[in-house]
Amino acid sequence: MLSRTASDLYWMSRYLERAENLARMLDVSYSLSLMPQDGRGDGLDELAMPLLITGTLDAYLECHGPLHAERMLHFFALDASNPASIYCCLQAARANAHAVRGRITADMWENINATWLEVRGIAEQGLGRYGISRFCEWVKERSHLFRGATFGTIMRGEAYRFIRLGTFIERADNTLRLLDARYEMLGEEIDELEERTARSYYQWNALLRALSSSEAFAEIYRGSPRTRKVAELLLLRPEVPRSLRACMEELNLMLAGLPGDNGRSAQRLAAELDARLRYTGIDEVLGEGLHAWLTDFILLVRQLGNTIHTSYLEVA
Repeated sequence: MLSRTASDLYWMSRYLERAENLARMLDVSYSLSLMPQDGRGDGLDELAMPLLITGTLDAYLECHGPLHAERMLHFFALDASNPASIYCCLQAARANAHAVRGRITADMWENINATWLEVRGIAEQGLGRYGISRFCEWVKERSHLFRGATFGTIMRGEAYRFIRLGTFIERADNTLRLLDARYEMLGEEIDELEERTARSYYQWNALLRALSSSEAFAEIYRGSPRTRKVAELLLLRPEVPRSLRACMEELNLMLAGLPGDNGRSAQRLAAELDARLRYTGIDEVLGEGLHAWLTDFILLVRQLGNTIHTSYLEVA
């Protein structure tokens, strides 16, 4: 497969996954901002969390000045001038899909093209009239439909593998960043008294909802969410679809199935990260310090993404 084609497929799926992750992040932050703040502010800090996680806070402040709820929501969701907005992610995904129209199925193309047309209509209508929660649910639904169309209609060849690579490299990064952000917001000293507060309970539940893992947590663990349980679930449990372990297993599998010798460095790194998670216990993670461990792995996922790019996606 040509590097240009592989790159378009990879980034098509990566931008779609990013749009969904941004919608999940925004929905949870918006919901938490509406709750009583217990003397901790007026909810703006919670709404600013997606900007902090995505590194777009400075760009927002430069364009719009002081934090303002309505402006922040528009900037993050539907601002065509913000390259990190959900709107721009869907635009980029559609552009990449159009470039490889002949390598994806009609169902996939129709889904992603319809999504782009609909989001343009929502942008014209405005987020205030459409509703932020409704918008976030719509983004997630469109992403689910595209993945279903992909899984159900495309041949299991190289195109499928590059699509899956884009999805899971983006998902792994998102899971790490969301867990780190929520842990940092609660503070380091949360293992005893702080873990029992209502704020801690709602923060951890919000994170589980953002990653569609509430049901999995309830099935695997007993009691309220705690740092140890949530970290183990989202990092090391292979049966949880958005866990880091599940993402790395899929990345390792997809890379191992690609032919040729160019990708050996990416295949080796993916196998090493998969093995590291497979043989790591939660005590080791917490012993190193959760924030330090997450920061280290975020860099490793970025390194894997860069290695995939240099191995397969660079155009000669």
